Amino acid sequence: MSEAGVGDRVERVGQRADASGWLDTAVRFGLVAYGVVYLMIAWVAGQLAVGHHSGRPSPQGALAELARQPLGKVLLWAIAVGLFLLVAWRLLEAFVGHRSSDGAELAGKRALSAGKAVLYGALGVSAVKVATGSAQQGQSARARTMTAKLMDLPAGQWIVGLIGLAIIVYGAVLIWNGFTDRFLKHLDGQGRSGDAGRAYTWFGRIGYCAKGLAFGIVGVLVGYAAVTHQPKKSGGLDQALAKLLHQPFGPWLLLATAVGIGCYGLFCFAWARHLSR
Repeated sequence: MSEAGVGDRVERVGQRADASGWLDTAVRFGLVAYGVVYLMIAWVAGQLAVGHHSGRPSPQGALAELARQPLGKVLLWAIAVGLFLLVAWRLLEAFVGHRSSDGAELAGKRALSAGKAVLYGALGVSAVKVATGSAQQGQSARARTMTAKLMDLPAGQWIVGLIGLAIIVYGAVLIWNGFTDRFLKHLDGQGRSGDAGRAYTWFGRIGYCAKGLAFGIVGVLVGYAAVTHQPKKSGGLDQALAKLLHQPFGPWLLLATAVGIGCYGLFCFAWARHLSR
Protein backbone atom coordinates (compact mmCIF):
# COMPACT_ATOMS: atom_id res chain seq x y z
CA MET A 1 0.00 0.00 0.00
CA SER A 2 1.30 3.46 -0.85
CA GLU A 3 2.27 5.98 1.81
CA ALA A 4 -0.67 8.20 0.83
CA GLY A 5 -3.04 5.22 1.11
CA VAL A 6 -1.78 4.40 4.60
CA GLY A 7 -2.22 8.04 5.61
CA ASP A 8 -5.81 8.10 4.31
CA ARG A 9 -6.62 4.88 6.13
CA VAL A 10 -5.17 6.19 9.40
CA GLU A 11 -7.20 9.40 9.03
CA ARG A 12 -10.42 7.43 8.40
CA VAL A 13 -9.80 5.33 11.51
CA GLY A 14 -9.13 8.49 13.50
CA GLN A 15 -12.31 10.13 12.22
CA ARG A 16 -14.38 7.09 13.23
CA ALA A 17 -12.82 7.15 16.69
CA ASP A 18 -13.44 10.89 16.98
CA ALA A 19 -17.13 10.39 16.15
CA SER A 20 -17.66 7.39 18.45
CA GLY A 21 -19.74 7.38 21.62
CA TRP A 22 -17.01 5.81 23.72
CA LEU A 23 -14.79 8.84 23.15
CA ASP A 24 -17.45 11.11 24.66
CA THR A 25 -17.53 8.88 27.75
CA ALA A 26 -13.73 8.93 27.97
CA VAL A 27 -13.60 12.72 27.60
CA ARG A 28 -16.24 13.19 30.30
CA PHE A 29 -14.26 11.00 32.70
CA GLY A 30 -11.10 12.94 31.89
CA LEU A 31 -12.74 16.32 32.40
CA VAL A 32 -13.96 15.26 35.84
CA ALA A 33 -10.38 14.25 36.70
CA TYR A 34 -9.09 17.59 35.39
CA GLY A 35 -11.68 19.43 37.45
CA VAL A 36 -10.61 17.60 40.61
CA VAL A 37 -7.01 18.69 40.04
CA TYR A 38 -8.04 22.35 39.81
CA LEU A 39 -10.29 22.11 42.86
CA MET A 40 -7.36 20.71 44.84
CA ILE A 41 -5.08 23.50 43.59
CA ALA A 42 -7.74 26.00 44.70
CA TRP A 43 -7.97 24.33 48.11
CA VAL A 44 -4.21 24.42 48.72
CA ALA A 45 -3.95 28.03 47.47
CA GLY A 46 -6.87 29.07 49.68
CA GLN A 47 -5.33 27.44 52.74
CA LEU A 48 -2.05 29.19 51.98
CA ALA A 49 -3.85 32.53 51.65
CA VAL A 50 -5.36 32.27 55.14
CA GLY A 51 -2.07 31.08 56.62
CA HIS A 52 -3.19 27.56 57.51
CA HIS A 53 -1.13 25.55 55.04
CA SER A 54 2.45 25.29 53.86
CA GLY A 55 1.86 23.18 50.74
CA ARG A 56 2.53 24.19 47.13
CA PRO A 57 -0.45 25.54 45.14
CA SER A 58 0.58 23.65 42.01
CA PRO A 59 -0.76 20.55 40.24
CA GLN A 60 1.84 18.32 41.89
CA GLY A 61 1.29 19.94 45.28
CA ALA A 62 -2.46 19.47 44.92
CA LEU A 63 -1.98 15.83 43.91
CA ALA A 64 0.30 15.27 46.92
CA GLU A 65 -2.42 16.75 49.16
CA LEU A 66 -4.96 14.41 47.60
CA ALA A 67 -2.66 11.43 48.20
CA ARG A 68 -2.86 12.09 51.95
CA GLN A 69 -6.65 11.73 51.99
CA PRO A 70 -8.54 8.46 52.57
CA LEU A 71 -8.45 6.41 49.35
CA GLY A 72 -6.12 9.11 47.98
CA LYS A 73 -3.94 6.70 46.02
CA VAL A 74 -7.00 5.16 44.35
CA LEU A 75 -8.23 8.63 43.38
CA LEU A 76 -4.79 9.51 42.02
CA TRP A 77 -4.76 6.49 39.73
CA ALA A 78 -8.27 7.35 38.53
CA ILE A 79 -7.16 10.92 37.84
CA ALA A 80 -4.10 9.68 35.95
CA VAL A 81 -6.29 7.44 33.76
CA GLY A 82 -8.68 10.34 33.12
CA LEU A 83 -5.87 12.68 32.13
CA PHE A 84 -4.38 10.12 29.74
CA LEU A 85 -7.83 9.74 28.15
CA LEU A 86 -7.79 13.51 27.58
CA VAL A 87 -4.38 13.07 25.94
CA ALA A 88 -5.90 10.56 23.50
CA TRP A 89 -8.75 12.98 22.73
CA ARG A 90 -6.47 15.92 22.05
CA LEU A 91 -4.13 13.81 19.93
CA LEU A 92 -7.08 12.74 17.80
CA GLU A 93 -7.97 16.41 17.39
CA ALA A 94 -4.35 17.20 16.51
CA PHE A 95 -4.28 14.62 13.71
CA VAL A 96 -7.83 14.47 12.34
CA GLY A 97 -9.89 17.07 14.19
CA HIS A 98 -11.10 20.61 13.43
CA ARG A 99 -12.21 19.55 9.95
CA SER A 100 -14.46 22.60 9.61
CA SER A 101 -11.31 24.75 9.38
CA ASP A 102 -8.58 24.86 6.75
CA GLY A 103 -5.25 26.45 5.97
CA ALA A 104 -3.50 28.39 8.73
CA GLU A 105 -6.55 28.21 11.01
CA LEU A 106 -6.57 24.41 10.80
CA ALA A 107 -2.84 24.22 11.49
CA GLY A 108 -3.17 26.55 14.47
CA LYS A 109 -6.06 24.65 16.03
CA ARG A 110 -4.34 21.29 15.60
CA ALA A 111 -1.13 22.68 17.08
CA LEU A 112 -3.10 23.95 20.09
CA SER A 113 -4.69 20.52 20.53
CA ALA A 114 -1.23 18.95 20.46
CA GLY A 115 -0.05 21.42 23.10
CA LYS A 116 -3.01 20.56 25.33
CA ALA A 117 -2.19 16.86 24.90
CA VAL A 118 1.31 17.59 26.23
CA LEU A 119 -0.15 19.50 29.20
CA TYR A 120 -2.59 16.73 30.10
CA GLY A 121 0.17 14.15 29.65
CA ALA A 122 2.48 16.02 32.02
CA LEU A 123 -0.28 16.19 34.64
CA GLY A 124 -1.00 12.50 34.17
CA VAL A 125 2.66 11.60 34.65
CA SER A 126 2.73 13.77 37.79
CA ALA A 127 -0.28 11.88 39.15
CA VAL A 128 1.44 8.55 38.51
CA LYS A 129 4.65 9.75 40.18
CA VAL A 130 2.79 10.98 43.26
CA ALA A 131 0.77 7.75 43.43
CA THR A 132 3.94 5.64 43.27
CA GLY A 133 5.88 7.90 45.65
CA SER A 134 8.53 8.80 43.06
CA ALA A 135 7.71 12.53 42.88
CA GLN A 136 10.45 14.46 44.62
CA GLN A 137 11.33 17.68 42.83
CA GLY A 138 8.84 20.55 43.02
CA GLN A 139 7.20 22.13 40.00
CA SER A 140 9.11 25.39 40.29
CA ALA A 141 12.43 23.60 40.79
CA ARG A 142 11.81 21.53 37.65
CA ALA A 143 10.82 24.66 35.74
CA ARG A 144 14.03 26.44 36.78
CA THR A 145 16.12 23.40 35.82
CA MET A 146 14.48 23.21 32.40
CA THR A 147 14.95 26.96 31.92
CA ALA A 148 18.64 26.64 32.74
CA LYS A 149 19.05 23.79 30.25
CA LEU A 150 17.31 25.77 27.52
CA MET A 151 19.47 28.82 28.19
CA ASP A 152 22.58 26.70 27.63
CA LEU A 153 21.48 26.05 24.05
CA PRO A 154 22.47 28.30 21.13
CA ALA A 155 20.03 31.23 21.19
CA GLY A 156 18.69 29.70 24.41
CA GLN A 157 17.84 33.08 25.92
CA TRP A 158 15.64 33.85 22.91
CA ILE A 159 13.99 30.44 23.12
CA VAL A 160 13.13 30.93 26.80
CA GLY A 161 11.87 34.44 26.03
CA LEU A 162 9.58 33.12 23.27
CA ILE A 163 8.27 30.41 25.59
CA GLY A 164 7.48 33.06 28.20
CA LEU A 165 5.73 35.17 25.57
CA ALA A 166 3.71 32.15 24.38
CA ILE A 167 2.58 31.44 27.95
CA ILE A 168 1.55 35.09 28.40
CA VAL A 169 -0.41 34.97 25.13
CA TYR A 170 -2.12 31.75 26.25
CA GLY A 171 -3.06 33.40 29.55
CA ALA A 172 -4.42 36.42 27.67
CA VAL A 173 -6.49 34.14 25.41
CA LEU A 174 -7.98 32.44 28.47
CA ILE A 175 -8.93 35.82 29.96
CA TRP A 176 -10.39 36.90 26.61
CA ASN A 177 -12.42 33.69 26.46
CA GLY A 178 -13.67 34.43 29.97
CA PHE A 179 -14.77 37.96 29.08
CA THR A 180 -16.40 37.01 25.77
CA ASP A 181 -18.05 33.74 26.91
CA ARG A 182 -16.31 31.84 24.10
CA PHE A 183 -15.98 28.87 26.49
CA LEU A 184 -19.74 28.29 26.19
CA LYS A 185 -19.12 26.47 22.90
CA HIS A 186 -17.94 23.55 25.05
CA LEU A 187 -21.45 23.13 26.51
CA ASP A 188 -24.53 21.74 24.79
CA GLY A 189 -27.79 23.71 24.64
CA GLN A 190 -29.06 22.37 27.95
CA GLY A 191 -25.85 23.39 29.67
CA ARG A 192 -26.28 26.98 28.47
CA SER A 193 -29.93 27.44 29.50
CA GLY A 194 -31.87 28.01 32.70
CA ASP A 195 -30.57 28.73 36.18
CA ALA A 196 -27.96 25.97 35.87
CA GLY A 197 -26.72 27.47 32.61
CA ARG A 198 -26.29 30.87 34.26
CA ALA A 199 -24.33 29.29 37.09
CA TYR A 200 -22.11 27.40 34.63
CA THR A 201 -21.54 30.62 32.69
CA TRP A 202 -20.33 32.44 35.79
CA PHE A 203 -18.13 29.50 36.77
CA GLY A 204 -16.56 29.73 33.31
CA ARG A 205 -16.17 33.50 33.33
CA ILE A 206 -14.48 33.61 36.72
CA GLY A 207 -12.54 30.39 36.18
CA TYR A 208 -11.09 31.24 32.78
CA CYS A 209 -10.02 34.71 33.95
CA ALA A 210 -8.37 33.33 37.10
CA LYS A 211 -6.60 30.57 35.17
CA GLY A 212 -5.47 33.11 32.56
CA LEU A 213 -4.10 35.41 35.28
CA ALA A 214 -2.13 32.54 36.83
CA PHE A 215 -0.67 31.47 33.49
CA GLY A 216 0.13 35.09 32.67
CA ILE A 217 2.20 35.41 35.85
CA VAL A 218 4.04 32.19 34.98
CA GLY A 219 4.83 33.64 31.55
CA VAL A 220 6.10 36.88 33.08
CA LEU A 221 8.40 34.90 35.40
CA VAL A 222 9.79 32.91 32.48
CA GLY A 223 10.19 36.05 30.37
CA TYR A 224 11.94 37.90 33.20
CA ALA A 225 14.34 34.96 33.59
CA ALA A 226 15.15 35.22 29.87
CA VAL A 227 15.73 38.99 29.95
CA THR A 228 17.93 38.86 33.05
CA HIS A 229 19.55 35.53 32.09
CA GLN A 230 18.69 34.22 35.58
CA PRO A 231 16.97 30.80 35.36
CA LYS A 232 16.26 30.91 39.11
CA LYS A 233 13.78 33.71 38.46
CA SER A 234 11.51 31.38 36.46
CA GLY A 235 8.98 29.11 38.11
CA GLY A 236 5.75 27.21 37.87
CA LEU A 237 2.21 27.83 39.06
CA ASP A 238 3.16 27.54 42.73
CA GLN A 239 5.75 30.32 42.45
CA ALA A 240 3.36 32.46 40.41
CA LEU A 241 0.68 32.25 43.10
CA ALA A 242 3.31 32.84 45.79
CA LYS A 243 4.12 36.11 44.00
CA LEU A 244 0.51 37.16 44.54
CA LEU A 245 0.79 36.38 48.23
CA HIS A 246 3.67 38.83 48.63
CA GLN A 247 1.92 41.74 46.95
CA PRO A 248 -0.06 44.45 48.78
CA PHE A 249 -3.30 42.79 49.93
CA GLY A 250 -1.58 39.56 48.83
CA PRO A 251 -3.63 37.11 50.94
CA TRP A 252 -6.84 38.58 49.55
CA LEU A 253 -5.50 38.45 45.99
CA LEU A 254 -4.44 34.84 46.44
CA LEU A 255 -7.76 33.92 48.04
CA ALA A 256 -9.68 35.53 45.16
CA THR A 257 -7.48 33.67 42.65
CA ALA A 258 -8.04 30.41 44.54
CA VAL A 259 -11.81 30.93 44.33
CA GLY A 260 -11.44 31.61 40.60
CA ILE A 261 -9.37 28.48 40.03
CA GLY A 262 -11.98 26.52 41.97
CA CYS A 263 -14.65 27.94 39.65
CA TYR A 264 -12.65 26.60 36.69
CA GLY A 265 -12.70 23.16 38.32
CA LEU A 266 -16.48 23.39 38.73
CA PHE A 267 -16.82 24.45 35.10
CA CYS A 268 -14.91 21.31 34.10
CA PHE A 269 -17.62 19.27 35.86
CA ALA A 270 -20.32 21.17 33.94
CA TRP A 271 -18.33 20.62 30.73
CA ALA A 272 -18.22 16.88 31.44
CA ARG A 273 -21.98 16.74 32.03
CA HIS A 274 -22.96 18.87 29.03
CA LEU A 275 -20.13 18.00 26.66
CA SER A 276 -20.29 19.50 23.18
CA ARG A 277 -17.39 18.55 20.90
